[in-house]
Amino acid sequence: MAGTRAAIRYAKAVLDLAQENNVAEAVNADMKAIANTISESADLSQMLQSSVIKSETKKEALLKVFTGLNGTTKGLLDVLITNKRIDIIGAIAVKYQELFDKTQGIVEATVTTALPLTDDLKAKVLAKVKDLTDSDKVEITNIVNEDILGGFILRVGDKEYNASIANQLNKLKREFTLN
Repeated sequence: MAGTRAAIRYAKAVLDLAQENNVAEAVNADMKAIANTISESADLSQMLQSSVIKSETKKEALLKVFTGLNGTTKGLLDVLITNKRIDIIGAIAVKYQELFDKTQGIVEATVTTALPLTDDLKAKVLAKVKDLTDSDKVEITNIVNEDILGGFILRVGDKEYNASIANQLNKLKREFTLN
């Protein structure tokens, strides 16, 4: 919990600094790369969480993995090393992206389907999300989960619309067991 609060504070500070220097988009690209790489690499994640590995070694490893980082992002790494908080860089990267998207008016929508979205269906979902949110900037993430059998689950912010076959079957099952 404390790590999450600290990640939000660092992300806000970096976003403010990046906006002042007109490099917010470049830093967002860095943060996307950092968040994706850390989430995909168990070794990198373990290395960052390790209390045995020195902070300077962690910094060197990060700079070798992420070449061409913006100066603001490198400054963040320096601050995290100094404050012994380099282990939360992944959480900071995720929070930065959320805050950046919010400032840009970008809405993140997650659609869970049994099969990958086709372009036609993606366009329909995009239009529906634009209607629901009154936002022209929508990013759709498709998650494939065969357990829902069919239909879809749409999440926009803290709202969820569950139109999956599995959900409808569960509703029927509850109705029959209550009677």
